[in-house]
Amino acid sequence: MTRNAKINTLLLLAVAALAVLPLVLGLGDHKEEPFAGADAEAETAITEIEPDYEPWFSPLYEPPSGEIESALFAVQAALGAGVLAYYFGVRRGRRQGEERAAAALRDAPEGD
Repeated sequence: MTRNAKINTLLLLAVAALAVLPLVLGLGDHKEEPFAGADAEAETAITEIEPDYEPWFSPLYEPPSGEIESALFAVQAALGAGVLAYYFGVRRGRRQGEERAAAALRDAPEGD
């Protein structure tokens, strides 16, 4: 197994552990919604500290249900991943093209 394969395997195991350990250890069992987002946690903390707090503005669009909100978040994440994948693919393709061009110039006969 190459060094890169070992590193990739370890990273994959670390990500799997981060996803599974909170469920296995029962973290959040004492809460009504154990894995609520950071926005909900912040809103709860703010209202506990300052009960009369009023937000500065309201959202432009409020999804009708939590499922739609989750779906929109998943679409946003997929689009972001697609943009990043495209960028890194273009970068790699350009690098490979430059390497091929350099190799072709190096291997070309002197008369051309």
